[in-house]
Parts: sequence; C-alpha cells; structure tokens
Amino acid sequence: MAEPADRPSTAGQRLGAPESFGVSTLEPGLRPQAAAAAAAGGGRHVSIRVQMLDDTQEVFQIPQRSPGKVLFDQICVHLNLVEGDYFGLEYTDQRKMTLWLDLLKPTLKQIRRPKNTILRFVVKFFPPDHTQLMEELTRYLFALQIKRDLACGRLICNDTSAALMVSHIIQSEIGDFDETQSWQHLLHNKYLPDQDAIRDKITECHRKHVGQTPAVSDYQLLEIARRLEMFGIRLHPAKDREGTKLSLAVAHTGVLVFQGYTKINAFNWSKVRKLSFKRKRFLIKLRADPANAHHDTLEFAMASRDCCKIFWKICVEYHAFFRLFEEPKPKPKPILFTRGSSFRFSGRTQKQIIDYVKDSELKKVPFERKHSKVLSNSSVSPQSSSFRSQVPKESAISVQVVDQPDSARLGHAPESNGSKELAAAAAASANGFHDIPAAPGSDPPPSRQNHNGSGSAFLNPDSPGSEDSPVGGPHVVVNGNGPVNGQGSGCAGILGPGPEGQQLSPLTSPLLTDAGCIRNDDEEEARRKKFPTDKAYFIAKELLTTERTYLKDLQVVTESFRGFVGKGEGFPESLKTLISSSYDPVHKFHQGFLKEVEQRLAQWEGRSNAHIKGDYQRIGDVLLKNIQGLRQLTVHLQKHSECLVELERACRSNRKVEALCRDLEQQRVCYLPFNIFLLRPLHRLLHYKLILERLCKHYPPTHEDFRDCRAALADISEVALQLQGTMMKMENFQKLLELRKDLTGIDNLIIPGREFIRLGCLSKLSGKGLQQRMFFLFSDSLVYTSRGMTPSNQFKVHGQLPLYGMTIRESEEEWGVPHSFTLFGQRQSVVVAASCAAEMEQWVEDIRMAIDLAEQSSSQNADLLSTSLTDNKLSEDGGAELESEEELCGSRSSLERQGHRGNTTVHVCWHRNTSVSMVDFSIAVENQLSGNLLRKFKNSNGWQKLWVVFTNFSLFFYKSHQDDYPLASLPLLGYSVTVPSESENIHKDYVFKLHFKSHVYYFRSESEYNFERWMEVIRSATCSASRSLPSTRKDLY
Repeated sequence: MAEPADRPSTAGQRLGAPESFGVSTLEPGLRPQAAAAAAAGGGRHVSIRVQMLDDTQEVFQIPQRSPGKVLFDQICVHLNLVEGDYFGLEYTDQRKMTLWLDLLKPTLKQIRRPKNTILRFVVKFFPPDHTQLMEELTRYLFALQIKRDLACGRLICNDTSAALMVSHIIQSEIGDFDETQSWQHLLHNKYLPDQDAIRDKITECHRKHVGQTPAVSDYQLLEIARRLEMFGIRLHPAKDREGTKLSLAVAHTGVLVFQGYTKINAFNWSKVRKLSFKRKRFLIKLRADPANAHHDTLEFAMASRDCCKIFWKICVEYHAFFRLFEEPKPKPKPILFTRGSSFRFSGRTQKQIIDYVKDSELKKVPFERKHSKVLSNSSVSPQSSSFRSQVPKESAISVQVVDQPDSARLGHAPESNGSKELAAAAAASANGFHDIPAAPGSDPPPSRQNHNGSGSAFLNPDSPGSEDSPVGGPHVVVNGNGPVNGQGSGCAGILGPGPEGQQLSPLTSPLLTDAGCIRNDDEEEARRKKFPTDKAYFIAKELLTTERTYLKDLQVVTESFRGFVGKGEGFPESLKTLISSSYDPVHKFHQGFLKEVEQRLAQWEGRSNAHIKGDYQRIGDVLLKNIQGLRQLTVHLQKHSECLVELERACRSNRKVEALCRDLEQQRVCYLPFNIFLLRPLHRLLHYKLILERLCKHYPPTHEDFRDCRAALADISEVALQLQGTMMKMENFQKLLELRKDLTGIDNLIIPGREFIRLGCLSKLSGKGLQQRMFFLFSDSLVYTSRGMTPSNQFKVHGQLPLYGMTIRESEEEWGVPHSFTLFGQRQSVVVAASCAAEMEQWVEDIRMAIDLAEQSSSQNADLLSTSLTDNKLSEDGGAELESEEELCGSRSSLERQGHRGNTTVHVCWHRNTSVSMVDFSIAVENQLSGNLLRKFKNSNGWQKLWVVFTNFSLFFYKSHQDDYPLASLPLLGYSVTVPSESENIHKDYVFKLHFKSHVYYFRSESEYNFERWMEVIRSATCSASRSLPSTRKDLY
C-alpha cells in the first residue's frame, strides 16, 4: 500500500487526535518520521517493522523513549487513515503470546527485541454495523481483515457464506467474471482452507457481480461478515469450574462464552457489575437478579495470570471504546504507593470518531488497492456527503445478529488499586476520572478498592442501558422520535438537551442520534419554505397516506362490525372472541405505527420539532422497527383466514348472522364487501414489501437508510412468504363468496379445489343472433349467465360447460362473426364472440390454461349446477321471456340473501362489456393507493381538493382522510388514462385524464412521483394485466 504523493489535506487536519506527539505538529512537506523526531526533541531513533493488512511491510523510525502512540500515529499518517482508532498493533512476545501494543507505555519497554519483532497492524474493534465506518479506506482495511480471517480459518461459517464472501473479494481484485481468469485466480490464491471443495460455488457467485466496483464489493463483504457469529471473535482458551474446556471472547455487547465455535452464553455489559482476575482465575460478577438462582460470580480458569490479564485488558478496552462518550482521563499519581494496575483505554471512543468524521469536512483521498487489478477512482467514496454528515444508526436487525446489545452506553470510571471501574455515573472522586451524567433518579455508587493485586471492572446497576435503570434501558430514543428496541412511543422531551451546550442524556446512544444542537430561526424558516424534493420523501409519504386508509379499513372490523354484532342477538360468542382477539392487536399496533410515521414525516417537512437538528430524513429505521414488531403478530395474521372461514360458516348456518352481515354491508362505512376488510392485514404485507423495494431501488448501497430498508425488506418478505399460501387461498375463497352473491340458480359454487380464473362479457351466438352473456371461468368449468331485472341484480345461470375434454377453435371465418371462437364440450358446443381482438386473446389463453388444469386432475368434477342442465338450460328462442318471468318471481331465499349489488365488479364488467381475471384482482390488491388529488370536470373551471382512495378497480372520494365513508366512487374498468393534450388548455403540471365515452375527469397531483404512481395504479385497473403481466398468480409474489 503506497503513500500517495499528492495529498489534498495534511495528516494533522484529517486525524484530529489530541496530543498526537508529532502528528498535530506535522507541517506540509515534512515526512512523518521527521515530524515525530522534531516533536520528541531529537535523540536516538530505532526502526520498527510493521506488517500491514495488505501483507506489505513498512519500516518506521521512532525515538527510543517514545510511547506506542507515536508509532501508531505515524502508521495512521502513512495510510492517511482518519478512523484509525478501530485498529491496533499486535505482536508476539518471547513467550509466544499475542499482545496488543499499549499506546501509553514506551514502545521499547514492550518490545524487547525490535529488530526481531514484526508488529501487525490489524483491526482491534469490530463494530456491529459496517455503515458506522464512514470512509472507504476504513472499509477496505476491514475487508482485508476479513480476507485474512477467512484464509486462516478464524472466521468460521457455512460454505454458502464463505463462497459468497470470497466471490466479493475476487470481484474487488480482478473485476467482472471471466471464466478462465477467475479459475486461474482461484488456483494461485488461497482464500479458504478448503477452497477447492467449493470452487464451483465461488465462481457461480462471482458471475452475479457484474459491474460491481471494489468499494461496493467491500461493502457487500462486510454486510455478509457482520451477520456471522464468529465475526470479530478472538477466542481465549479457558475452563469452567467443572473443568470443561471453553473459550472466552469479548464483543461490543459484552463477554461471550464459546464451546468450540458455538456461542453458549453471553454476558451483556448491562448485566456485568465487575470484571476482575486473580492469578489464573478470571471472574465475572453479575448484578443480583432475584429471578435467577445461579451464582452472581462466574469463575473461569485460564492458562496463566498473564492470559487472564491480556483478556481483562481487551475487555476493558472494548467496554470503553463502544460504551463511553469520550476517552477516560488518567488518574492522579499516588503520593507514596501504587496499588493494582494502571492500565486504561487510550484513544478516541467510537462516539468521538463518528462525531469527528461527521463534523469535519474531510476531502476524499485516493489510496492504492494492492491486490486489485480493477481501475477505480478510490478518491470518490461510495457514500454521499449527506451520509458522511449524519450519524450512522444501529438498526434492530443488527441487534438480533449481535446478541441483543444495549442501545445506550455506560460511562467509564478509572481503575483504582488494581481494579477497573466502569461506572456510568461516577461522582467526582479521588480517582480523578471524567464524570458521565447519570440516569435520572440514579445515585452514583461508592468507589470500590481492591487490594488483591488483580484487575477488576465495575458496572453501575442503575446506569443507562441497564435493565434495572429507573428510566428503562431498552427504551432508546432516536432523534426524539421514539424507541428503537423498546415497546411504546418516545418523545423528543426524553432527550433533554441541557442548556448552554450540555451533553445529552446518556439514554440517547451516541450511535443512534445526532448531537441535538439548536437550529437558528433563519435556517429553520428557509427550511420550512423549501418543500422536500427527494424521491424517498414521497415514497415515505405514500406509506403514510396508505397507512391512514388501512387503519380506517381495520376500524370497519374492530369498531363497526363489533357495534353491529353487539346490537344483534344470536351471534356466536366464540366467533366474536376469535375476530376480536385476531384483529384488535393488529389494529392497536398499526395505530402506534401510524403515529411514528406521521411524526417522522412532520419532522421531514419541518412541521414538528424542527428546532432540534436531527437525522429525520429517512424512513427505513421506522419501517425496520415496526416490521420486526409486526413479525410478532404473525400468529394473529395466521388466524385471519380462520376468521373468514368461520364467519362464512356461521352465515350459512344462522340466518341472524347472515342478516347482520348483510346489514353491515349496507352501511356507508362498509364501502367494500366485508370479507375484503378481513383480508386487509394480509394485503398490507404486500404494500410494505413494494414500498421497501422502491426505497431500496432508489437508494445507493452506501446510503445510510439503505441498510435499514434492505433489512426491513428481508423481514417483510419472509413474513409475506410465510403467509403466501394462506393469502392466495383466501383471495380465491373470498372471490368465490362474492360470486356466489352475484349468481342465482347455483348452490355448490364453493367446492374444494375450485379456483376462479376470469369473469366478463361475451356474446353468445344463438338462433336469435348474438346475445350478451356474462361468463365465469373456473378451473373445472365455464358458466354463462344473463343479468336479471329484479331488485337483487343477480345473474341467472343458464348453463355450464365442463372443461374436462373441451377443445377450443377460432371460428371467425366459419360464422362470419368478428373475434369469435367455438367451445366444443362433451355434451354441447357454444359459439361466442369477444368485443375486440385483445379480449378474445385473453379469453382463449385463459380457457386453454383452464382446460390444461382440468386435464391434469385425476377425475372429472361433478356438475356445477344444483339441478340438471336440461332443467336450467333455456331455449334461446324464448329465453328472454322465460328469464324475465323467473326473475320477477325469484326465490325468497335469493332476495333475502342479497341487498342491492348494482356496483360490484361483475356489474361493471357487464355494463362496460369487459372482463377481469384473477391476476387482475391480485394486482389490484397490490396497487392500492391513497392521497390528496385535485379534481376537475370537463366543463368546470375550478379544481376541487379531495382525498382519493384507489382500491378494487375504483376511485373513492372523500373530503379528507379523516372521513369515515366516501362521498362517491368511480369504477375504472373500461376507462382510459392519458395526459391532457394541448387543445384541452390544462396549463398545470402533473395532470392526468380519465375518460370513458363522453365522461372526462382531470386529476392533478402534487409531485412527479405521485403523478407517476397514480398513472401506474390506474393503468393496472384500466388495462388488463394479461397483456403485459404474469399469467399466473404465483408469479406476482
């Protein structure tokens, strides 16, 4: 790794480290060695060899009496590395023990034979989230560390993860896949101990990385590695009290216990009160837990006292680095005697690193990738400036991976008399350590002395982040918006930024929030005037608007339905309990979710808490937190299908229940069939998935919100996949229920294995010519009907054609009828004609598919109709008169079952002479949309602002989103959506036009994104999906 000749900034400006012994006084043009010598006041120098992560060796000149920090700073200057505090220098002493170089002690007192010792510059502190690494160079060095750990067998993982990680390493080194080059590269380079066994899998993964830059490859490599249990783990052999061989390790969460390569226990920092060692025994003292009857002190035997001390030191450093706000101050020197170890953490904490990089406008500096043959401009970081200027945030997905880390940090108190005290709220005491504000209501514990000559560490039981804290450790506030890991909602007041620039409460994790500085009035006023233009904002706003509609739909089930069944008698109590227990928790959860989304959008727009500068221009963290909460409700979502089935069963067996449901559907609040509201929670999962897919597509991989969105997308995809089978079955079942209400003369429509495929208008050729008929295609039969003239508006079944053994043939030339085709059944043949060529193509395609399904079934299904075909089949000569007479004298049961149903999808298809398939219904489920639109009629002058909801192939109009029921609706089947022409004199932006025959409507949206979304979803309703979208429903999920 060579040093660039021309640097845009001096190393002192980039490092920003206090008391750098030569780094801060480095002048432009001076070599690091010369500067260090000048700072140290001259004298004899010694050469130290350091092996870098790219396997190169560099020689550095340091004064003989200089501390280790001088050498370490020289290395950081040489690499031009800003985030150097994540790294350390390790070496092997004469006892063959691996040690970390203490930056406060003289280097030559630690390395007895500098000529024979090679120090290794490696990663020392592994953060839980690689997006906390701001610079590309830092991520590159971490990638080199992972590469080394894989090669030596330290990073244990399965073959799939290993192959994927190696493929990213190869992509960064040789670029896009070339079979010969990649194969040769694998032959000459060893990335895994058993690389040959999975070589084919590596090359297969490498094929998929075409166009991926080295920076992106590093990012993807870290994304995979951080999820592994052994990521960043350095095992220290030990034994428990029974003599069982174990290994101890430390991570940012606390102390871990491994048996082999399996983690068997973890002691979180919030539960550890004291870490100490005495001779060969390493002691972990836990805070008292009344619910736990085990010993509060755990003892592990290590090989020697030195092994204990080495592990104790790295524990102290890990705790300080990840959980303190700033570097602990040194204790005052004792007057007479010294007792215990004087060791303390030296360097910047992770909080200080993030704050420094965030607040400093550092220039991108090019660096050389030693092993990479890919030409890339490394001076351009994949992270945008906005990403660098914001504090990276730890998401809930990383919490799962790293074994539930605390979201708030503990303070740090120094060691006294051989003990290391880690107290979050240490009072000003004789040890001279820096005070950290304590949690409200907590008292600082007294300083403890240890005279046994061993090291120890104390944790305050009332410290922020601990489970016993009065304010509740798990409840972490992000930018004042609400808790990340806890339940319930947070508020900005919890942050409590003190006056006169005082530090925020330790409740707010440095990793999760901004500094909380005050925004001046001019800046705020300018921001309020500037409307957000980022596409991510409008995607987040779509989430908000559709969530409002979804919550209203849930209220139909939890409030309106409950009110109706409460008034009536005879409704089964078991069914009431089932529906309430299944939907009430979901409704309550989404109420909280909606509040969080509203608050985030208000902050994004500058309408709420705008005086607090925070990282609020994102939505992925809110989605990730709530989707993980939604996963806990999967057991309730799985019962929704049971609710639908049990309700239908109750309606068929109890006329009172049927009447209650019918009366409910007559209410204006129930603007859709009630069964659709029961399936809304399952449909909403698909909406979240599509919103997250758009966010992930919009964000670059290095955007700060990309990781949260991708993690949320993975979670919601898993839930949707888990419920996919139930969702498809219930959609089909619900559609059969709706069709049963629209049809008369049929009793056994719903039978196991029957699937709905398409419904629509076709003209049937008879002795009187072409007559309009409504056709219903199922997986086993084709039913044709005509529309009744009675108040029930039901369709009377004329007959059916079993699909088993049916053939189809185009017969336009034979009969002289445009767009006609003949269906040849086993008992009869039917000639039908479609309204256009496209309609005919869709019908023929779906009928042939249905015939194939019927042929694959083991046996021919029973007749669909409840009576014989000869009884129901009408003579085409006297059909009209017979139909009218039967419909006027329709059965009482049919009329009682049915209220007015003149606006269902079946009736719209009848009036507009079109058809709809099950694929179209599935797409309509996904393409639901809500929001404000301005509406204008063809001959009107003004625009009217309305809240518009698109669902079920229709637009529903409200005065505002707070209204309980729509004012009007507009079915869109048969409509065309276009952009107004110049001749229409619509001189406005983002306007689209809906027209059907002489009916014309204009709608105006607020942004280009909203305009495109409305056009997209309306086209999905006005244009049949069969022309351009997948022909099977499974392809949609």
